[in-house]
Amino acid sequence: MNESLTVETPRGPAAVRVTGPTGPALSLLVLGHGAGGGIDAPDLTAVHDAAVAAGVRVALVTQPYRVAGRRAPAPAGQLDEAWTAVVGALRVPGMPLIVGGRSSGARVACRTAPTAQAAGVLALAFPLHPPGKPEKTRVGELPSALPTLVISGERDPFGVPEPAGPVEVLIRPGAVHDLRKGVTETADLAVGWLRRNGWAR
Repeated sequence: MNESLTVETPRGPAAVRVTGPTGPALSLLVLGHGAGGGIDAPDLTAVHDAAVAAGVRVALVTQPYRVAGRRAPAPAGQLDEAWTAVVGALRVPGMPLIVGGRSSGARVACRTAPTAQAAGVLALAFPLHPPGKPEKTRVGELPSALPTLVISGERDPFGVPEPAGPVEVLIRPGAVHDLRKGVTETADLAVGWLRRNGWAR
């Protein structure tokens, strides 16, 4: 099942592409894009395809600022507000909800996961700090009480968080922030984590 939706949010319409697996879905995975990119990023595409094949219903969300044709991201509060509205509209009663995304989308998912009552967070290329500014850490955005998987490139200039508590960190050798190197392996790691938590076949 493939479905394209428009979800009205307090920050304008968001676009959503939903793909259902063959047979019943074990969970719902909602993924957001990076600040200047879209849902067609190679790592998002690979994770989407692998998760659907593993029995997961996957929704790819385009934030309202991108729908409106803007490249520069909206402020964090506006991103979070729009994302929360979309996730609320997509939620399936009784089905585990996993939120995530890449880069900026990973930050949004991390910040809003408790409010969204997510079961877990999948963070691709979580940007720990701006390049060259490790003192401006965003480690506080990572969930402290939810199963969270961070997949980062070994040479990511935005930094790589340390594993702590429920936050697991897997590093892709030789990859940078775009995670283009070894996207199949990245998808395999993501689906393996979903399986370990009972959210995928």
